[in-house]
Amino acid sequence: MLGPQTLVIREGKIADVRPGRTELPAGVKGIDLAGHTCSPGWTDLHVHLGNQSNPRAYEENFRLDPTDFVLRGVSYARKTLMAGFTSVRDLGGEVAPHLRDAINQGLIEGPRIWAAGKSIATTGGHGDPTNGMNSELAHLVGPPGPTEGVVNSVEDARQAVRQRYKEGSDVIKITATGGVLSYARSGDAPQFTVEEVRSVVETAQDYGYRVAAHAHGAEGMKRAVLGGVTSIEHGTYMTDEVMALMKQKGTWYVPTIIAGRFVADKAKIDGYFPELVRPKAARIGALIQGTAAKAYKAGVKIAFGTDSGVSPHGENAMEFIYMTEAGMPASYALQSATLFAAQVLGVDDQGVIEAGKRADVIAMPGNPVEDIRAVLGVDFVMKDGVIHKHVRDGAEGR
Repeated sequence: MLGPQTLVIREGKIADVRPGRTELPAGVKGIDLAGHTCSPGWTDLHVHLGNQSNPRAYEENFRLDPTDFVLRGVSYARKTLMAGFTSVRDLGGEVAPHLRDAINQGLIEGPRIWAAGKSIATTGGHGDPTNGMNSELAHLVGPPGPTEGVVNSVEDARQAVRQRYKEGSDVIKITATGGVLSYARSGDAPQFTVEEVRSVVETAQDYGYRVAAHAHGAEGMKRAVLGGVTSIEHGTYMTDEVMALMKQKGTWYVPTIIAGRFVADKAKIDGYFPELVRPKAARIGALIQGTAAKAYKAGVKIAFGTDSGVSPHGENAMEFIYMTEAGMPASYALQSATLFAAQVLGVDDQGVIEAGKRADVIAMPGNPVEDIRAVLGVDFVMKDGVIHKHVRDGAEGR
């Protein structure tokens, strides 16, 4: 942590960082954030801006129109930005590319988005859109294929990545194992072969994409790491063998502790989840924080992600608190959402406050290194040099 500094912002960039307070030339606007800690804007590497968990979520997928999810996403995107997250990686959902474009055009407020679009799954796996359909409806819809993100061979895998490119994705997500919230029995069984993962990764590299792998079970994680993915998401049943392999390959771990705690808590409520899902949520969700603690102690590289959309949008910063509860120093947790997150994305123009970088700057009263709960009080948000939030004497303005 540095002492008082003056940031000079020009044309969306940090033009200069000067020690202490600097006299401003006439006509230059100044913002006094004395008593605050300034940070690079945070990045959440795992969100779903088109959804938010609720007891009606499963039937809403059949009842609501795509427009309904887009309109909800507008609200979720703004909540995320106001919480201090100036960038996100949206890992699954057809809403995010459209939100990204609207935000980039200045039509709505929200974070900078790296959108995966439709995640890539296998038949019956986590992300197969026909899971839970009755036989008549499934027959009418027909078996999904690579266009819908469902693959069963290395050739399918290539086609699915190319389809994501055609649809404007920025990153690729695969579901390497079963999942908690999918309407299927297994929450951790492996669902891709190493060859299929490698086909996804190699094709993604052709388009400059990185690959994130949803994975709860150890065998699926192992195959994903061997196949060359950039990050493992959730990682519930991560073993010592997998941790060692991740360290060897340089694979990042994005724990999403808040989502695990959320689903474990909601599993206690009758009717919140379908009965097929409920035991998975109770069993798997409760373990993720412990896995994160073991992975950090083992030296696995950890970056920040929440799976918001499972947990509520706008509450993303609670993840920092859960990370410190898992034994990570506050400074490490904060870097996981700034410098480390930028490394996961493969960008070098954000994640630090220094001249030449994007003017993504947030501020909060107090010092989060000394009291991590300060992260819940972000009252200033600037993205690309534009102020989106500035609370003055209890009043919020731009």
